[in-house]
Amino acid sequence: MQKTTSETTRRKTALVIGASRGLGFAMVEGYLERGWHVIATGREASCVALNTLAAKANGALEVETVDITVALQVKCLRERLSGRCLDLLFVNAGVKNDDRETIADVSTDEFVRVMVTNALSPMRVIEAFESLVPASGTLGVMSSGQGSLTNNTNGNYEVYRGSKAALNMFMRSFAARHRDDPRALLLMAPGWVRTDMGGAGARLSIDESIPALIHTITAHEGRAGLHYVDYLGRTVPW
Repeated sequence: MQKTTSETTRRKTALVIGASRGLGFAMVEGYLERGWHVIATGREASCVALNTLAAKANGALEVETVDITVALQVKCLRERLSGRCLDLLFVNAGVKNDDRETIADVSTDEFVRVMVTNALSPMRVIEAFESLVPASGTLGVMSSGQGSLTNNTNGNYEVYRGSKAALNMFMRSFAARHRDDPRALLLMAPGWVRTDMGGAGARLSIDESIPALIHTITAHEGRAGLHYVDYLGRTVPW
């Protein structure tokens, strides 16, 4: 069936959750450069860079405020975006604890903070917004190679690893519950990147990771099912 003029000229839209800095902010810049309309979120008082970028984007960038660890804020954002069509829903929000802490050391409060932010909250966003993503769209979350059970041979960063492994499992459950879904579902490992979270000693710059990561997301458009891949498109073992 031939597409209508409105279908062929409609600018694609991405919702990037957790985009006030670092990898998420770079994703926003990358999709704007590719001609997309972008809705980007940050927590309150952390959206200065996004608002500055929006002022230069000629209406192509909308900035929303949400803390995804607060269920009511997620619900309110979903209501504000009701009726929108999202070609890409991508959740980038994440935190880590002190790198030196093991599961034996971490406090209960800190363990809960990391798990709620990295595993529970991204999935709440996926569940809340997935109905806005059409059959041709993509749902993705920022995972990590450290979420791989196979790749854990040294035991470092174990609380963070556990949170990403939990995220991977929850996305796998989502995929199982949507086994006939034609949309691409992505768990993305961006590599070890020099950000506030990754640290100054990380192997990759943002410019080495994010353009390639966006290319990989694009390459998976229309590929149904769950894919756990790194920024270069290489499969990460579970």
